[in-house]
Amino acid sequence: MSQAPPPAFGTADLSNCEREQIHLAASIQPHGALFLVREPDGMILQASANAAEFLGFAGEPLGLSLRGLGGTLWERARLHLSDRLEEIPVVIRCHLGDPSKPLNALLHREPGGGLVVEMEQAGPPVDFSASLDSALQMALSASSLQYLCDESARLFKSLTGYDRVMIYRFDDAGHGEVFSETKKPDLEAFLGNRYPASDIPQIARRLYERNRVRLLGDINYAPIPLRPRFSPLSGADLDMSLCFLRSVSPIHVQYLKNMGVQATLVVSLIVGGRLWGLVSCHHYSPKTLHFEMRAVCELLGEVIGTRIAALESFVQGQGELSVRRLEQRMIERISREGDWRGALFDGARSLLTPLGATGAALLFEGQTLVTGDAPGTDQIRAIVKWLEGQKFERVFATASLGADEPSFAPLAGVASGLISARISGEPDEMLLWFRDERVRTVTWGGNPFKPPSSGDDPRELSPRRSFAQWHQVVEGTSDPWTAADITTAKLIGASVTDVVVQFRSVRILIAQDQLDQVLRQVRSSDQQVVVADSEGRILESNDAFNALLGERAAAPKYLSDLAAYFADPEDFTRKVRALRGNKQPWRGEVRLLHGASGERPLLVRADPVLSTPDRVLGFVLLFTDLADRKAAEAARNHFQDEILRSHKRFSSRMDSESNVRFQTLMSSVVENAQLAVLEITDSVDLVGVPAMLDSVRSSVARTAEVLDQLSLDGEDKARTTPDRETS
Repeated sequence: MSQAPPPAFGTADLSNCEREQIHLAASIQPHGALFLVREPDGMILQASANAAEFLGFAGEPLGLSLRGLGGTLWERARLHLSDRLEEIPVVIRCHLGDPSKPLNALLHREPGGGLVVEMEQAGPPVDFSASLDSALQMALSASSLQYLCDESARLFKSLTGYDRVMIYRFDDAGHGEVFSETKKPDLEAFLGNRYPASDIPQIARRLYERNRVRLLGDINYAPIPLRPRFSPLSGADLDMSLCFLRSVSPIHVQYLKNMGVQATLVVSLIVGGRLWGLVSCHHYSPKTLHFEMRAVCELLGEVIGTRIAALESFVQGQGELSVRRLEQRMIERISREGDWRGALFDGARSLLTPLGATGAALLFEGQTLVTGDAPGTDQIRAIVKWLEGQKFERVFATASLGADEPSFAPLAGVASGLISARISGEPDEMLLWFRDERVRTVTWGGNPFKPPSSGDDPRELSPRRSFAQWHQVVEGTSDPWTAADITTAKLIGASVTDVVVQFRSVRILIAQDQLDQVLRQVRSSDQQVVVADSEGRILESNDAFNALLGERAAAPKYLSDLAAYFADPEDFTRKVRALRGNKQPWRGEVRLLHGASGERPLLVRADPVLSTPDRVLGFVLLFTDLADRKAAEAARNHFQDEILRSHKRFSSRMDSESNVRFQTLMSSVVENAQLAVLEITDSVDLVGVPAMLDSVRSSVARTAEVLDQLSLDGEDKARTTPDRETS
């Protein structure tokens, strides 16, 4: 059965509003005017119905050229026709109208063709540099996410004067939470309220990612239609994704009316290229902001997003540090006692603290070890058997085990939350962490579980149905596992896997009678390993290592034969001789010759295995692929070069005397970005580092564009003391 087409703007009801084509509004808010003009001659092909009145012209502008309107709009717009206007609008200060008046005109290109020109009255010249500098210093000094968001909410309220400012954060399911809030004392508090994902449809979220600042000046406005309705260039509705004047969906307007809100401002917070949250500002009377203040808000949103990325990466980095300490203790236990498991369980908190777990269990070689509050052994084995049927690669996580598998519901007191990490190629060898049940009340802004009925009319919405607080008592769940928790579990699992491989590699040399079983376990490991006897003869190189070597004429028989596979065979030979002759452990980086792709960086950890201080049983060499880490380092170096070049280009465009304050602000932006880079490249998710760095680079570039536009004083060089926008 084919799906119904998406409802056009303004025709959706509550059952299909998530598919409404809100970017095809065909109308604008009345505090400005819009033209669609043809390039390169500037012919006006489409205009908002209020354009003539807005500009004070007696006749309709349709069919005229921007040049023919007089003023300086066309003269200044022509200077930007070669700019990249498809993604970020450019503002120009100009004079136009009868009588001539100062305007801000925002230009961008429409996907269907043509140049969109949006005009608004220019505000009084204001110097925001002191406020921006203070804001940037606050972001740089923020050491926790809560502090950053609380201070950001206060800052936005102080700068913009809105009655309520909320920092709204999305969770993995798309639901939102009011994470921080500042408001007028007489207003009801929304702090801690949660709102279902359906409140912000996916199409709206994509628009928030493209258009970072969204303003609604008065919910009681009468939409101004575009004339003609369809673009003469495309024959379709104008794509208004980047239009700051674009009309707002009637459903959203009704939603705000139910709350008593008269005007809003929303600023996107982008972290790692995704919509992390929103700065949501509410006012209880009509309110608009001029371009300069909107640009300041966009700049602050970019800076805050960059700092959030740094703080989240720092949390992951701290988790990695605790994992490395745990790994070191396991290695020391192997050398001292011949086993590693005691390092996980010799302290009650060593395994629990990194993940904030209340209990943990290790299943290894048929044995079960437990610490903290955990289910019984039989119950743990039942959980592992159930996990074997779940499709996951390294880590599985749930905060509601009893809901996922009802037979485990009686375990809620000790195991509402579960994270499991594989530690070997054996399906039943795992690390498990548990969290106990946290019965809590979640306050929703409306019932998130009541589905809309087909044909529901948005005009019939009532506060009771749409926004009244709805309290849900949540049972059978634990505190949710964060992304940092899952990453830490993955890292601990990988560290234990490494230790298990080393432990089993030692057994190859010690327990020949168990050779077949242990070799199978080593061969199935993802860790690249080579085991050699005391003469350097290779007893085993597993599939993971052989895959690194690729197709070769003959398999190496001795450790010395491996030298030919590396970029510096002489250095490799020296290190192997020191390992064999002096029983000297080897830790270092080598570069494997890797076919047509060139060289592949590897980390090597080689150790002699001693039965007595004077007797060597053999050697174990573990290799780790460093390609992802090198790519992250290369991305960081490229980022630093790009940022420095961008900073120099930006500085060269500044008037050294009048715009020195903007150079100072840009320096703070770059400093914030560089701190973020240090945290991001120290995180454990190396595969994602290049994308995260690219997101920060894009954010800095966008910030530079906004600062550049703020620094262009246009026809009026005067600057006055900052003042709030008026309602």
